[in-house]
Amino acid sequence: MTIGSQNDIEGLKHIGKIVAMTIREMKRHTRVGITTKELDDIGGRFLERHGAVPAPKATYNFPGNTCISINHDVAHGIPGNRIIQPGDLINIDVSAELGGYYADSGHSFPIPPYNPFLLRLCEYTHNTMMKVISSLKHGVKLNEIGRIIEIEATKGGYNVIRNLCSHGIGKSLHETPTEILPIYNKHDKRVLTEGLVITIEPFLTTGAEHVVEQTDGWTLSVPDNSYAAQHEHTIIITKNQPVIVTVA
Repeated sequence: MTIGSQNDIEGLKHIGKIVAMTIREMKRHTRVGITTKELDDIGGRFLERHGAVPAPKATYNFPGNTCISINHDVAHGIPGNRIIQPGDLINIDVSAELGGYYADSGHSFPIPPYNPFLLRLCEYTHNTMMKVISSLKHGVKLNEIGRIIEIEATKGGYNVIRNLCSHGIGKSLHETPTEILPIYNKHDKRVLTEGLVITIEPFLTTGAEHVVEQTDGWTLSVPDNSYAAQHEHTIIITKNQPVIVTVA
């Protein structure tokens, strides 16, 4: 969507804050021995208390309130009986709707005992996301997003998951602009405009460059033993620095 009023901004900030708080609440309860279903229930109850609706469930009939992916599962992990183990790499992705506005955010983090290898991957991916966000404003080419992600990944010694993209959002979970690639595409002539609402979500990996859908029809995993981290914010493009709405 493109912002049309101050009400749009406030509506996006409201649901964005709830999404950010949900991730924070779920992370606070993440520990060895808890199942991903128990963690998802915590997130679902938190959203419900704040009047928000889990967007994947409402939009796509996803079998969970949130997406929880572990280790070699990268995205769209279905909450279930899987028990979190010491040293696991966790990704929590929350998207929700309130008052007709949608926000989407994700966060990857390791479980103690901390593996420095995974800590660096998570921190570097977060820093890459923030570098992209700080570089965007009205008039910048959309393919700058992929260019920066690709350059930063190479600098850090990582690869990019090429078939997971950022996207437009706002009045629905996925909107135009679609397929905001995480790699540079010289043929993409689209330009960012003031008020445009999009996600920025790099997936950096220690190996694979693509994810593969599993037999459950949802979970996206690397086809090798590599690890991937994702961080995601929903932002509003302005004439200056973007407004990040998914902050608590």
